[in-house]
Amino acid sequence: MIESQEQLKKISLFDDFSTKFNGFISALECQKNSLQEVIIDQCIYDTEVEVLKSCRNLEILRIKFCTKKLMKSLENKISTLEITNFEIDASTIVQIFEKAGTLLQRLKLESANEILNENFLLETLKFNCPNIKYLNISKIKFSTQFLELVDNLQKLQFLSFSYSVEDIPEEELKIRVMQFAEILPLTLQYLDVQGDTYIVKYMDIFLNHCNASLKNLLINNIYNEKITKAIIDYCIRNKTLKYVGVFKYSSLSYNIRKQMERHVKLVSYQSIFVDC
Repeated sequence: MIESQEQLKKISLFDDFSTKFNGFISALECQKNSLQEVIIDQCIYDTEVEVLKSCRNLEILRIKFCTKKLMKSLENKISTLEITNFEIDASTIVQIFEKAGTLLQRLKLESANEILNENFLLETLKFNCPNIKYLNISKIKFSTQFLELVDNLQKLQFLSFSYSVEDIPEEELKIRVMQFAEILPLTLQYLDVQGDTYIVKYMDIFLNHCNASLKNLLINNIYNEKITKAIIDYCIRNKTLKYVGVFKYSSLSYNIRKQMERHVKLVSYQSIFVDC
């Protein structure tokens, strides 16, 4: 069936953790010059996976709930990488970043639990992938290493993240939020902090020190005067913010909507959400 397809550009592999591909992936050898996107969902390692390394024009790789051994076997020069799993171990995927290098532009790492070997991940991205324009990463620590990575991504346009729970003293946290705001690249247009409590807690500090020309800001809720004022002041100062996407949009009070409607358009989170 695969051999009969001409110029196959995209394929999705769903295996439900069975043990063999029975020649299905091996058949992709004849499509190695045309295949551009591969989605691998719930698969374990099989030697057939090695065929993907010969796909010369592969640009997009999406790996969902696959085994560590399978992920460790992949190393292609790709521009878009998405990995979703219950737990992501950086030691099993850094070879992909090293191989992709400056070609990597879009990266999504979605983990239900903390990312293992996180510092190894951040260092690898920092030194190998400076051209990332879209970064979506979950369960990351709000560390100086994370800030250093963001500071190094001077072409970044879309940033979405949520932090893992950690105990940071309040004064140190305020300083880190301020530093984070100051290092955001001027190219950044889209910031999603819906899953982050630190930035929302100190939204006034963050926006007062943010010079990025944000067009879209996505947050969980606007629940007090401090957040309202911080967003309005940012709008007046930067004049670039067009939309604030609110996850709990239906719970916004009438007064908050009225206060902000002259400065920025409040919309539901999903209406402006951008995925990888």
